[in-house]
Amino acid sequence: MIALPEKTACTDSKPRARPAADRVVIDRMRFQPSTHVPSLARSRFTPAVAVLAVLCLLIGARAQADVPFQFQQDDVVAIFGNGLADRMQHDPWVETLLQANLTGKNVRFRNMSFSGDTVTQRPRNEGFTNDAEYLEHVAPSVVWMMYGYNESHAGRAGAAAYEKQLIQLVEKYRALRREKGVDVRFVLFSPIAYENTGNPHLPDGKELNANLRVFTQATENAADAVGATFVDLFTPTRDLYENTDEPLTINGIHLNARGYRKLADVIARQLVGESSTTGESLSLIYDAVKDKNWHWHNRYRATDGNDIWGSRSTLSFVDGQTNADVLVHELKMLDVMTANRDVVIWAAAEGKAINPDDSNVPPPVAVKSNIGGGSASSSAAKEGSTDYLSPEESLKKIRVPEGFELNIFASEVMFPDFANPKWQPGDELKDSLMIFEDVDRDGVADRRKIFARVHNPLGFEFWGGGVLVTSGPDLLFLKDTDGDDKADVRYPILQGLGTSDTHHAANNLIYGPDGGIYWQSGIFLVHNHETPWKQNLLTGGSGMYRFDPRTFAITPIAANSPNPHGTSFDRWGYLYANDGTGGKSYQVRPKGNGFQ
Repeated sequence: MIALPEKTACTDSKPRARPAADRVVIDRMRFQPSTHVPSLARSRFTPAVAVLAVLCLLIGARAQADVPFQFQQDDVVAIFGNGLADRMQHDPWVETLLQANLTGKNVRFRNMSFSGDTVTQRPRNEGFTNDAEYLEHVAPSVVWMMYGYNESHAGRAGAAAYEKQLIQLVEKYRALRREKGVDVRFVLFSPIAYENTGNPHLPDGKELNANLRVFTQATENAADAVGATFVDLFTPTRDLYENTDEPLTINGIHLNARGYRKLADVIARQLVGESSTTGESLSLIYDAVKDKNWHWHNRYRATDGNDIWGSRSTLSFVDGQTNADVLVHELKMLDVMTANRDVVIWAAAEGKAINPDDSNVPPPVAVKSNIGGGSASSSAAKEGSTDYLSPEESLKKIRVPEGFELNIFASEVMFPDFANPKWQPGDELKDSLMIFEDVDRDGVADRRKIFARVHNPLGFEFWGGGVLVTSGPDLLFLKDTDGDDKADVRYPILQGLGTSDTHHAANNLIYGPDGGIYWQSGIFLVHNHETPWKQNLLTGGSGMYRFDPRTFAITPIAANSPNPHGTSFDRWGYLYANDGTGGKSYQVRPKGNGFQ
């Protein structure tokens, strides 16, 4: 056997991989469609490399049949990473293209990524199932790791620590899976490059790209050390930015839908040796993957985690029924529903459109009402009554300031779906943003349109010709571009909003006179936001935040606890904040280097 020079790869029209011990790096390929002559991946040329070049020519025909990563029958792929991986759930082109090339293999993908995550920091709210426990729950045979962006803000000096931490994490997960008798395979992805879109509100990315290149090498080194497959995303995305007219990111660091479509081609070529870019089944697969992702997302990123696994999960109500009794069972329902949608994806890959069969999903736990039930965790004062006032009766009880008048513009009586009952797995999602129209100008709504279905919206504001709306853990941007009063543009403009207690999660969005979007959020919440500017913002602070949708910078403004609801500017631009628990209002004013 002839020893290959360190870090040297022979490349041809299809990338390939070797066994873990003597793996050839899958990176930096420059293919010329008009030629089949292999080229060297490194510019350094030595006699040993010359021998390698001859060998590449001799074995090229055989190597072309190889692929860099071999999916196996019934593989389960667990994806850990930062916002790059997290956003793949919303624009699921990567799984779509892979499934199109994996017909009959019945591969399952489970995304366990969070915006802001790093190799060593994966902050979650109290009681959240940790990564080791989720590794056992998902039981993967393959683990993808997609880190490096957030760590790169430490600069070149931080690359060695990142490399060491990545090695340690692989070894940890490998040991955990071996305890279960599984020899898990690992794929380590480099961070993508930063795209300079020319937007004057964003950095040019020169320094960041220099750092990302170093962290790409560190990722490759870690893959070498642990015998994992390495996939370079930095070089291909940098080249794509240079050769694409339209932007592929929303802010330089987060890919848009076009960007994920391009990234899917890159990953598919490197993991299955080809990319299925045509075929009517792609849209069928895409829709099936998106539906599966939505169910898994509501399982893994379940909102109100404080009631599911946190401090309020053990609160006991009528006949001892606890929050966990009801909500943990819903997670089990979602597990089954997610698995049922894998079957739909596999059928779509074969060009077949089928509906998910949820007949095996256990029914939800019946919730016993507190009202009149003598609950130990409630009282008559808290329970109130189910005899609700009519809109007209409610109107009579409201004290209206002098010079104002009040009328009923819209109500549940006029529009029954205005009243939205509790959602549970299996139900149709009814949360939405609605448009109410007063056609005859009499001060009463005549019709309503559903602008967009949005899970658990707590606040919205008009911006950029569309609407920003909270749908934890995401802040969504929605826009109607064809005039039909329905959002046809939809993407998360910011991720990482805390959701463990949704009744005081990010709420009451207000467009400030300075162009920022303001909101408040309360206790029990963990926020982790990625920006193009610096290290991710990780905070559990209860209070007010400011997000600039032009620069994508987010900043804590002032503390306010425990249940802050309500933000307002007056005509002079002074800022005010309310607290829902004490019912107090405060003026937010400068103090030292911050505000109070």
